[in-house]
Amino acid sequence: MQAACGASMPQPADTVLRNGFVYTVDSADSVHQAVAVRAGKVVYVGADSGVQAYVGARTEVIDLTGRMLMPGLVDGHLHVMSGGAQRLMCSLDYKTLTIAQLQQKIQACLDGEPAKDPDRWLEVTSWDRQGTVSVDADPTRVALDALKTQRPILVHSTDHHSVLTNSRGMALAGITAATPDPVGGKIDRDPSGQPTGIFEDAGIALISAAMPAPTQEDDVRSAKAALDAIRRQGVTTFMDASSDERALKAFTAVQRSGELTARALFAMMLVPDKAAKDPERAIATIKALAAPYDQAAAEPAPGIGARHVKIMMDGVLQAPAQTAAMLAPYLVNTGTNDAPSWVPGKHSGDVYFPPDTLKSLLLSAVKAGFDPHVHAIGDRAVRQTLDAYEHVRARLPGSDMRPAIAHCETVDPADYGRFKALDVIPVMSFQWAQEAPYSVNAMKEQLGPERYARLEPEGSLHNAGAKIAYGSDWPVDPFAEFLALKIGVTRKGDPTHPASFGPAYAGRLNDDPLLPRNVALRAITMNSAYQLRLEKVVGSIELGKFADMIVLDQNFLQIPEDDLGKIQVLMTIVGGKTVYTADSFRPKG
Repeated sequence: MQAACGASMPQPADTVLRNGFVYTVDSADSVHQAVAVRAGKVVYVGADSGVQAYVGARTEVIDLTGRMLMPGLVDGHLHVMSGGAQRLMCSLDYKTLTIAQLQQKIQACLDGEPAKDPDRWLEVTSWDRQGTVSVDADPTRVALDALKTQRPILVHSTDHHSVLTNSRGMALAGITAATPDPVGGKIDRDPSGQPTGIFEDAGIALISAAMPAPTQEDDVRSAKAALDAIRRQGVTTFMDASSDERALKAFTAVQRSGELTARALFAMMLVPDKAAKDPERAIATIKALAAPYDQAAAEPAPGIGARHVKIMMDGVLQAPAQTAAMLAPYLVNTGTNDAPSWVPGKHSGDVYFPPDTLKSLLLSAVKAGFDPHVHAIGDRAVRQTLDAYEHVRARLPGSDMRPAIAHCETVDPADYGRFKALDVIPVMSFQWAQEAPYSVNAMKEQLGPERYARLEPEGSLHNAGAKIAYGSDWPVDPFAEFLALKIGVTRKGDPTHPASFGPAYAGRLNDDPLLPRNVALRAITMNSAYQLRLEKVVGSIELGKFADMIVLDQNFLQIPEDDLGKIQVLMTIVGGKTVYTADSFRPKG
């Protein structure tokens, strides 16, 4: 039993939660029955018999009736502004659509806004590009040009690494066959060299630059919409993984209005071409931008931090994009669909920063006080990022930097042990370790059996001693944290869950080791808190820590594995204050 030191009769708590299964995620994964909270901090963790001393006349007492209480979730990699904005936009709902179905859904959105100005852009979200390719073909601007509208249209893929626009959109952006590919991006072209309407990675900015910037009011609405989704998922701390001053301004405004319901950290996005030309200046610019918004001292009430920097090292594995940088070429089919013959092609993807530039960039970031957060998906991008971190460790011995590599979808086995050796945190999105159109149709044959067998290697990295953290990457996928945790421990989706892909994709992805349930929970609590330098105040239920906790309708450690993805959050508490209660939960004292 843990209790605060002091007088024999402690001061009354503000809140007592008792008669529960309190999973603390402390160093021993202790389980208790009750928690007492005062002034936003935990003052007691232990048995029901001991918590009664903390109940006063004004103490709120919540009877958990045996339910699981655990630390609030810490999501170490999501995209908060786009996630919130997408809740307010025309959405394709992550569905696998033919081109005709895609056209039908977008036309319905256009028809639902008949009064819109013909110059007003229609933004469409959650397009499963790989799914469309798997059942039809990669669409081009021609598919959008056929719609009954004069409006420019921009369709965002679910992975946020590609967009599709119509001819009107390209004209407004000034895109022609003569437009060069930007650093860190690509313009897809047909055999004659004409842009198809698909833009990859940094190429997306060529189109978005032609669009009116969202207003401050738009951004605040997006921030509030995101926070509503976040608290419903039980997330009490998050890091926005590709941020800018717009996000900082929006969340600062939300905080000032008293509506910030999660601890908000922001990784400032580095623009590839500027960062490559002058790394030190790029970092200095980001530092000057972020510093006025960064609230260095954490308090029980949610605050804002801007102490991370985001760097894109490559793109995605899935065909047709294949912008992730691999050690060996992607395979190509030199046969037919009926009689395929997959052989190494000439394309292995490109890194967005040469090795020496990346080393200089990371060194400058760490010297400026940032923790680097690098997107690296291909095994070559991962290796070169590890090499760069090794360089920084050698140049700055004794540095307490907490470097992270996000996604790590393919890692050469020779590099598994380097994560622990270099204290590099792999931030993994567990939901990607399920069978899906993007992991089977768009990768399996293109990677070949050896690489496919080590796809999504969180189990191998954990077994090699890495401190696995978790990041949902929302809204790349539907926001479903407990489905992701379920996939982390089974490497299988849930055919009945709307964020999985049905009976056709119900098998186990591959034989990479499964994560134990307690390891999966630690990844999304203490390990992500460590990644964000918050492990002393959040990530576990312990004396003196902030009272960030969630109540679940089922016990993640005890129910059958097939049911793990169905778990619902009943209550979310941040700094001792309840920020969300499910309609179905009526706690009693």
